[in-house]
Amino acid sequence: MSDSTQHKRGVHTRLAHSGYDPHDFHGFVNPPVVHASTVLFPDAHTMATRNQKYLYGTRGTPTTDALNQAMTELEGAAGTLTVPTGLAAVTVPLLAFLSSGDHLLVTDAVYFPTRSFCDNMLSRMGVKVEYYDPLIGAGISRLMKPNTKAVFTESPGSNTFEMQDIPAIANAAHAAGAIVMMDNSWATPLYFRALDFGVDVSIHAATKYIAGHSDILAGTISANEAAWERLHEAYLQLGCCPGPDDVYNTLRGLRTLGVRLEQHRRNALEIAQWLEGQPGVAQVLHPALESSAGHDIWKRDFSGSSGLFSIVLAGGGKEKAHAFLDALEIVGMGYSWGGYDSLAVHVHLDDRVASRTDYAGPVMRLQIGLEDVDDLRADIERGLAAAARI
Repeated sequence: MSDSTQHKRGVHTRLAHSGYDPHDFHGFVNPPVVHASTVLFPDAHTMATRNQKYLYGTRGTPTTDALNQAMTELEGAAGTLTVPTGLAAVTVPLLAFLSSGDHLLVTDAVYFPTRSFCDNMLSRMGVKVEYYDPLIGAGISRLMKPNTKAVFTESPGSNTFEMQDIPAIANAAHAAGAIVMMDNSWATPLYFRALDFGVDVSIHAATKYIAGHSDILAGTISANEAAWERLHEAYLQLGCCPGPDDVYNTLRGLRTLGVRLEQHRRNALEIAQWLEGQPGVAQVLHPALESSAGHDIWKRDFSGSSGLFSIVLAGGGKEKAHAFLDALEIVGMGYSWGGYDSLAVHVHLDDRVASRTDYAGPVMRLQIGLEDVDDLRADIERGLAAAARI
């Protein structure tokens, strides 16, 4: 089947069928789970010339190929790599494209473990890391230096959900000879195809919506033609390959991503709209709301929203945040997001250096899962009532 034929098919059809042909393995609907380290060669010549599809377990198996091919099609990429965690999906491309003496620009609203890696390991390696205001847009050109090699974006931003003007940033970065990386875990390739907007390397914590069941750690990295060869070479050198069972389950999650993500979207948007009118809530940080400062960019570039957003409580501090959390019965307290279950955390923003904002109260991040909205609303009301008593 040609690539053009595949692309004309609907997204749910592509999610259900991409990456694997059952007739390659006797008609079985799902790909085999190949546990492999050693791969045998039929003769010395084949071994010497490496003239066969699979060489060693770290270089790919039918299991990893199925997920990689499916993600490559969804992303419109030259290729995709699967790695053991979402953080590994961040660190592998950063290590692939940066060297001592290079300058890296990173959005100030970045995922905290990404910031930690940049501030510690990359800085120790001699990479100069600079954080920029996520609302900078085309103005990022002013921060470009002769040694700027990459710009790391995330839109919307972690915890505070600022929308970045990705096309404007990409144009400025490319004009200065830098590549653009984006953590696109919030939207997935269903709601934002990052490579279509100028991004060179698209990163996903597949732990989140792609796997979708709060039980898998995985990451994917997709790249365009310009970035693919160097990314793939670094991946092989780092040996950062995932286990086959996690890959298989991530692909199984991908098959239902479309219907799950739509339910997350609808539930979260209904909850967010309701929260805008609730006493005790000073602000709702959700880019799909018309009240959001980044709504116009979201509407221009994105085709949907997911289940993750934040609210700002009206005044108070840690005690009020803890009272809100402790009163919840259905919404759990836990890190990560993107699974079927709803979660809440009190986020801390003390690490911001280029975009500090004084919020009216504690910022609470909500992951809205697949539960009934009426039950979630009642649970959040319990949290707000408890917070109001502090």
